[in-house]
Amino acid sequence: MSLIPVILCGGAGSRLWPVSRESHPKPFIRLADGQSLLQKAFLRGAQLPDTSQVLTVTNREFLFKTEDEFREVNAARLPTSFILEPFGRNTAAAVAAATVLVAEKEPEASLLILAADHLIADQAAFASAVEKATVLAQQGFLVTFGIQPDAPETGYGYIEAEGNQVKRFVEKPDAKTAAEYLASGNFFWNSGMFCFKASVMIEEMHKHCPEILDAVRVCLAQSRHADGKGFSHSELDSHLFGKVPEDSIDYAVMEKSSRVAVVPCDIGWSDIGSWSALGDLTAPDQNGNRVDGEALLHNVVNCSIRSDERLVGVVGVSDLIIVDTPDALLVASKSSAQDVKHVYAELKARGHECYKLHRTVHRPWGTYTVLEEGSRYKIKRIEVKPGGSLSLQMHHHRSEHWIVVSGMARVVNGERELLVAANESTYIPAGHKHRLENPGVVNLVMIEVQSGEYLGEDDIVRFQDNYGRA
Repeated sequence: MSLIPVILCGGAGSRLWPVSRESHPKPFIRLADGQSLLQKAFLRGAQLPDTSQVLTVTNREFLFKTEDEFREVNAARLPTSFILEPFGRNTAAAVAAATVLVAEKEPEASLLILAADHLIADQAAFASAVEKATVLAQQGFLVTFGIQPDAPETGYGYIEAEGNQVKRFVEKPDAKTAAEYLASGNFFWNSGMFCFKASVMIEEMHKHCPEILDAVRVCLAQSRHADGKGFSHSELDSHLFGKVPEDSIDYAVMEKSSRVAVVPCDIGWSDIGSWSALGDLTAPDQNGNRVDGEALLHNVVNCSIRSDERLVGVVGVSDLIIVDTPDALLVASKSSAQDVKHVYAELKARGHECYKLHRTVHRPWGTYTVLEEGSRYKIKRIEVKPGGSLSLQMHHHRSEHWIVVSGMARVVNGERELLVAANESTYIPAGHKHRLENPGVVNLVMIEVQSGEYLGEDDIVRFQDNYGRA
């Protein structure tokens, strides 16, 4: 019987700002070993026996970024499928869409719901837990994974269980109640991972949340679908998806169904919900400091420090979180790690770009990095993947100078088409239709100098686009 891991990839990860941004959420954060949380989630499911494909539910803006992430680690070329949401409608809608899509072809397949931003340290223990869960799923149960608690954690929901039988789900408790749960031995953290047969989840959704199931079915029927060798995309219709009621799968189904079972497990699970949790993944030095990047410390105790690019000097402090990125610096007390989300919320309320974008921005064709900008100029480093092509476009308010650093560029500039090699340049006047392509087999790297009265990213008119944005 086939197993289909379903990765739910969404959320803002506001407590992990400034590395996590709206356009670069928590699943895309790279750990010290170079792999992102999303890549680890993919491998977690792909390495299980009987896995036939990996299905990912994510925002349509993250499709190309997610495909790039999977391509790096999918050595076995396992088939991948995507359900592309125009916006989030919580987990019930995402699970319903995945279940309906799978049930059309494989109603008896087992779906394994995984979060893209969790970490599991013990793959062998996880595989053993999934094996137990699939047996229960094939018997007609909706299975949840209960994590053996090792502390009276107040940030997680709990499951009270007797063997594999779920007695009740419990909201996040206060400290006293959490301590009682831990002492009882009958309570487990609710991991947010599930396993079930497609046909069984359809039956239970029809019983407990038919309005969600019906709305998702209508939406899928009117959405765009594309299939190719080893992949498929289903892009959900924005208008119809907006009519799907918003609810979590826990509230909509799991807490109401009488067919729920639990697999207790100790798998080294963490939801990496704060900088304290992420910092704990790095081994401490003799003073309890955890450093990811280059730092010089003097008289520093129990600090977590991360720097992607610059050297950080730290003197005479303790119990701090310091996170340095090219355009934003976070300094926080470890005791206030959960409150970082308030900085994110304030930046969003102000419309500040730092809540949404990094200096380096990913696009379907590659990346661009803002190197410097002033009142009437902006300098970018642009990298285009082999075969990548920007849209045929035009700007009203800015001109652009392109200098090729490495690789080869094919340029449309007004009525002309030309090849620009390394150490050569071209000039695009405002109002000219233009396009940049990489016809080569290595990455194209170039410097773009913009000049004009307005340099915003919204000064763009697209005429043709390979990625459906025109």
